[in-house]
Amino acid sequence: MSSETVRSLIRRPPETNAEGAIVTTTDWTTDTKGTGQYAEVNGINLYVETAGTGRPLILLHGGLGAGEMFGPILPALTERHQVITVDLQGHGRTADIDRPIDIRLMADDIGALIDHLGLDKPDVVGYSLGGGVAFHTAVRYPDKVRRLVFASAHIRRDAIPPEMLAQQAQVNAAAAEFMKDTPMYELYQRIAPRPEDFPRLLDKIGAAMAQDFDFSDEVRSLQMPTLIVAADADMAPPSHYVEVFELLDGGLRDGGWMGEGRPKGGHALAILPGLTHYNLATSPLFAAVTLAFVDEQPS
Repeated sequence: MSSETVRSLIRRPPETNAEGAIVTTTDWTTDTKGTGQYAEVNGINLYVETAGTGRPLILLHGGLGAGEMFGPILPALTERHQVITVDLQGHGRTADIDRPIDIRLMADDIGALIDHLGLDKPDVVGYSLGGGVAFHTAVRYPDKVRRLVFASAHIRRDAIPPEMLAQQAQVNAAAAEFMKDTPMYELYQRIAPRPEDFPRLLDKIGAAMAQDFDFSDEVRSLQMPTLIVAADADMAPPSHYVEVFELLDGGLRDGGWMGEGRPKGGHALAILPGLTHYNLATSPLFAAVTLAFVDEQPS
């Protein structure tokens, strides 16, 4: 795997904020210290951090990240919610175990964690890999999830362009050498219980991305209000997330003056402007639409 291919997957040009200052959107490594605890559930020792008070909200990070990647939006989310960030299998401060990286298996971890923490139907919010885990948590444990937000998570493998699939096929242990100056590697080396496992994690992530999937039927089965979120320049095109919304009875007719034509299950779609797959999770827009949805009062 060439260094150019690796960098095309993980590096994006810097952006500027409203004040014109450069924002490095992939720099997840900070001086923030972990203040959470471990929860032994479903055969894995999950690292969990809790902040804020209010109705519980579980927050799940993207691939090769950790819960602390949400640092820029946590202040907004914790103003009126108890936010539980989880380091998923093999990520952050959660050590890997002897099983594949599979979003359905990790959903079982979250289902067990909800019971372990004694949470009463939390909202579950996930981004990218964490979006897939959040989605399957809602599918597999509908009685444990109040509302679902899944962001930048496509439901069919063929939803993303062939050139991206080709790049994903090159993610394996051999790529570790080329990633030593990246935020993902630096974060892993700083907080992982076994920093030497990074190549193994890449192998597992690569194997997971190589699997074909189509979760259309599972989308149709969702029983709780669901918000689909994507960037307007996400990994999959906006049209894909519109298709997902249509599976939930969305976008099929005029919504009506009184909202009578909106999806029957209370579902919603948000395409966020000016963002990409790689900076959505830290955007104030993501926090804003998430809060608007989970705090919405039933009509």
